[in-house]
Amino acid sequence: MLQLNLSKRSSNSNEHHHDSSKKSKLTFELKHAFHTVKSQIPLTHCVWLLITIFLQILILFFLIRSSPPHPPPPNSQQLVALNPDCQSGYVYVYDLPATFNTEFIDKCEELDPWKSRCKAVSNGGFGPSATGLERVVPEDITPAWYWTDMYAAEVIYHNRMLSHKCRIMDPEKATGFYIPFYAGLDIGKFLWFNYTAKDRDRKSEMVLDWLKEQPTFTRANGVDHFIMLGRLTWDFRRLTANDSEWGSSLLYMPLMKNVFRLSVEKHQNDDLEESVPYPTAFHPRSESDIVQWQNYIRNYDRTKLFSFVGAKREKIKKDFRGVLMDYCKSEENCLAVDCATTVCSDGAPAIMEAFLDSDFCLQPRGDGLTRRSTFDCMLAGSIPVYFWRGTFKGQYEWHLPWMAESYTVFIDHDNVRDTNGSLILQVLQGIHKDKVKEMRETLINLLPKFVYATPGKDLGSVRDAFDITIDRVLKRLKSRRDQYFES
Repeated sequence: MLQLNLSKRSSNSNEHHHDSSKKSKLTFELKHAFHTVKSQIPLTHCVWLLITIFLQILILFFLIRSSPPHPPPPNSQQLVALNPDCQSGYVYVYDLPATFNTEFIDKCEELDPWKSRCKAVSNGGFGPSATGLERVVPEDITPAWYWTDMYAAEVIYHNRMLSHKCRIMDPEKATGFYIPFYAGLDIGKFLWFNYTAKDRDRKSEMVLDWLKEQPTFTRANGVDHFIMLGRLTWDFRRLTANDSEWGSSLLYMPLMKNVFRLSVEKHQNDDLEESVPYPTAFHPRSESDIVQWQNYIRNYDRTKLFSFVGAKREKIKKDFRGVLMDYCKSEENCLAVDCATTVCSDGAPAIMEAFLDSDFCLQPRGDGLTRRSTFDCMLAGSIPVYFWRGTFKGQYEWHLPWMAESYTVFIDHDNVRDTNGSLILQVLQGIHKDKVKEMRETLINLLPKFVYATPGKDLGSVRDAFDITIDRVLKRLKSRRDQYFES
């Protein structure tokens, strides 16, 4: 063993001596080459050559170190001084090709297979000025009323965004990016008859192809982008390529996976979606308009305990609306407006009169769990009675208190069926008048938060539904973008 170790040590020594000899030889050759060059090139030239090479290496090193793969846009919080009202940041509005928005307005006759939608999309989405409200609305605020379509929000949001105080024209200074694609107007044409899945997806795929060419979209994979969907979220969640399945697949397209979206009814399990109030007929021009309407509904003499506005859906098995209509028509404490025989669209006079005249209004689910009529009801100071928890639970959390019982009444729909509706009267009669007054006052104070003001008008200290929405969106997008670049 000792002999073996000695042999190894001897071998290592010889190798070390050999390496040293090689290094010495290499050093000698380099010195010789240097002296040869030195003898041919002046010394000062050699020094400047070495300095130049060293500086080039240094510059290259710093360029590599200072080039991140995805440089984040400038922090908009540094720009708050530009406008003290824009503490949440600034929004950049994409100038999309007309085929994705304004062309729908220009070709409004083609938006619906049954009737013209031109009135619905007129006046920046507000629709035509309201008429026939002389008995319903104080005369000096009637110019603030329009027959606004329930699915016009994407047109309203785009119109408001173009004149928004926190809109910025330089994308490098933006906190969030708004995609003004009228996805709801697009899909509305293809939801019925023999259209294919490709028909329903065509414009959505086109707008995403356009977006992926924008550096502002690709640098953060869309985490600081948002879109307004004027229809229910379910109209954009087709899971397969089956032509018979409902809606488009917009929200499941890969490029949409990070884009934040607004809709009038959200998917409650989608963290990238938030619901905003349905548009109503009232679009205040000033804080005075709001105060006057609040006082009007506060002091209105209501003669009925509750009302129901709607129509039976005969083709639907166990139609709950039919239960409510039959009961309401048979109950003297209820005011019924049957939309099968009365014009009820877009906040018609008959609707407002019924809600103004009743303490409570019955609100079954609509095409989804929510319903535009609920907001018409609250606008009139009438207290909503709802029958599915999803109508309020998890919806409109930016605009309405999470404690829905402070301004609504819940009665389970199965229990209503079991009593043919009589449970409704029992529950509502059990609420003390002082409590009713308190609930109405809560609604009156909430009112500015769920109406959309007339663009370009000054509401003073009041923030409407749009202001609240954009403020919350920008805060959300800034947080998401910061997390993206930190990770």
